[in-house]
Amino acid sequence: MTTWLKCLGLGAVLSALALPAEAQIATTTASDITVRSGPGEDYPEIGLATRGSPAMMDGCLEGSSWCRIEVNGMRGWVFAEYLTIRENGTPVVVQEYRSRYEVPTVTYETTASVAPSAPVPGPGDVLLGPVGSVEMVEPPDTVIRYIEQHPAEPIRVRNEVVVGATLPPDVVIREVPDYDYDYVVVNDRPVLVDPGTRRIVHIYD
Repeated sequence: MTTWLKCLGLGAVLSALALPAEAQIATTTASDITVRSGPGEDYPEIGLATRGSPAMMDGCLEGSSWCRIEVNGMRGWVFAEYLTIRENGTPVVVQEYRSRYEVPTVTYETTASVAPSAPVPGPGDVLLGPVGSVEMVEPPDTVIRYIEQHPAEPIRVRNEVVVGATLPPDVVIREVPDYDYDYVVVNDRPVLVDPGTRRIVHIYD
């Protein structure tokens, strides 16, 4: 066999090894996240994956930020903003990683038995930013009373609403008089926001 044929054969073998079919990707949960049975907040909850849990990701929906993972004995769907991949020893949010590298694409077939009971928020809705570490806040009752007396127009977001998530700069947050935190209504739930970091510090039930 000539040298160039040997090189060609070796190159094909290396290519096959470098691009395994249907390979899972090791990821870690960046916060406490809800695992759902389908790619949307209106699908039933399977369970909660705690922050820092190791997970294996099959891939993400094309044109969407929902990804299918296996974590803590559960198999379901979570939002890419709440998963990280280690790149050169540094954790990188999956959503950002996808913009630079290829991530496997998976599909989801909707059936009558698992279809959501309400429309899944569309691409025009707000996307919360990355989750950061915050100090948990237990507000006094006077704060929720003020919020109820001064209702704000709710915003709709596509991803999971969790403590630590960052509100985009174009979302208007409202001040609570004589209090350190502001508020906004997200998906019909009032949340308190640190005005300096714009991160959610408390979610009202």
